[in-house]
Amino acid sequence: MIKFYLGEEPLLNNVKTYLCRNKRHKSYVLKNLNKLVVKEVHGAGGVGMLVGPLATKNEIAKYKARIETSPDKFIAQPMLALSTNPTYVNQEIVPRHVDLRPFVLHGPNPVVVPGGLTRVALKEGLSL
Repeated sequence: MIKFYLGEEPLLNNVKTYLCRNKRHKSYVLKNLNKLVVKEVHGAGGVGMLVGPLATKNEIAKYKARIETSPDKFIAQPMLALSTNPTYVNQEIVPRHVDLRPFVLHGPNPVVVPGGLTRVALKEGLSL
């Protein structure tokens, strides 16, 4: 997005993303649905996505049909191992997935706002 919107090279690389509208990418995605996370291009909040490693064969087959019908509506990415944060749960420190959302005010003088929103998955094994 940085290169697209600002014409600059990003300081950090993005996750490898396969555009299903690209024939070569689509072929790779369809052969590897069980290893990838597939999202609708205009989706939000994780609704309607396929998490291949956690999906059933039936769910994968249905998603494959959707991609074949409208490949331009989907992207795919490898599933990432999420980091954990030490969290106090039931009187002990245990690893849990934490999500941090910092905020930047964009304008003539952009500012990173102190603090941010955070949430934690308190149950073991859950991710956000």
